[in-house]
Amino acid sequence: MARNRTRPIVKLRSTAETGYTYVTRKSRRNDPDRLHLRKYDPIAQRHVTFREER
Repeated sequence: MARNRTRPIVKLRSTAETGYTYVTRKSRRNDPDRLHLRKYDPIAQRHVTFREER
């Protein structure tokens, strides 16, 4: 699979300070700022905000 510079791989780290991360891709054109998504944290056992880590 070819690398795509407009859709880099980013790490999403939990804001619940559990250290849990998700790995995803994002569009630089649609989301030029840091990405934040509300996802499930299995360590905290609840949905929390995950922020893009650089």
